[in-house]
Amino acid sequence: MKKFLSMIAVCAMSAMVFSGCGADNQGTQGGTEETPTENSAAMDTPVDVGIIQLTEHPALDASREGFIEALAEAGYTDGDNINIETQNAQGDQSNLKTISQKFVSDGKDLILAIATPSAQAVATETKDIPILVTAVTDPAESGLVETNEVPNCNVSGTSDLTPVEDQIELLTKILPDAKKITIMYCSGEQNSLIQADMAEEAAKAAGLEVERKTVTSTNDVAQVTESIIGTCDAVYIPTDNVLASSMPLVSSITNPAGLPVIVGESGMVEGGGLASVAIDYTDLGKLTGKMAVQIIEGADIKTMPIQYAENPQLVINETAAAELGITIPDDVKASAEVVNTSADSGTEAQ
Repeated sequence: MKKFLSMIAVCAMSAMVFSGCGADNQGTQGGTEETPTENSAAMDTPVDVGIIQLTEHPALDASREGFIEALAEAGYTDGDNINIETQNAQGDQSNLKTISQKFVSDGKDLILAIATPSAQAVATETKDIPILVTAVTDPAESGLVETNEVPNCNVSGTSDLTPVEDQIELLTKILPDAKKITIMYCSGEQNSLIQADMAEEAAKAAGLEVERKTVTSTNDVAQVTESIIGTCDAVYIPTDNVLASSMPLVSSITNPAGLPVIVGESGMVEGGGLASVAIDYTDLGKLTGKMAVQIIEGADIKTMPIQYAENPQLVINETAAAELGITIPDDVKASAEVVNTSADSGTEAQ
């Protein structure tokens, strides 16, 4: 892998001196992240990093920004000792394949894949270039790694698995009279299916009746959303990329109809959702960036476990609550970050 391998080789050779262990066939050595022999930020040849992002919405954007910020904090400056190329597929699967093939043919030293479809696309194209993923709910379940504890391949990274049970519990606290909920997600997103299963199990355990509604793309979001008005007491939407990017459209239909929506992440609350127990995607991106630094400095990605976000935050949309005529319980509001959105925040899709 061009200059990247030479950098790793320096680290691996030094690791052999101290540990007596040999490097694997890619010239990397597990454990070198603790005592890197030579920080490649000081080397003359820049590291080439490609970022492939499924689509634009606040959570995925924050992950990318956090990743780049972590690299900068470690001394890797874009355009100086590292070159970062970012490509956005705009939600198009064919674009994901084209971008993935380009990054591989360009011989990128490391690739960041943001969201499950991006990760699956690029992992299909290379088994050699290190791939870090983020905003992926369950890399093992999505077929990206052997196990989340020991990937044993060229893929690792961070999971955005949210506290689904806590989100359903929040729904019951804010809406104690709710009897039936609709779980809405995109049928083509493996990450969403995993969370939908978890949400259904948690909701049934809480005594709620559950139905599911799926969308296939942004084109049918409005139709599906309109179809659930009057059929349930609340909606739950996980960290679904299609619905996250369409959240203002969803809330423009549900909020005026008095139908509250509990969502998977804070960007969706800002898009008009009522509330969430949400992870911080900027912090998740930073965590992924720190893993990238370890790999650049010699760590073996095969042995790097999938890492998870910590300290989820309760987020409440006060504007949505007022529109819905819902009074947030004091004990819930006391520990929440309160979001206020403009009156027309839900009138247009992003």
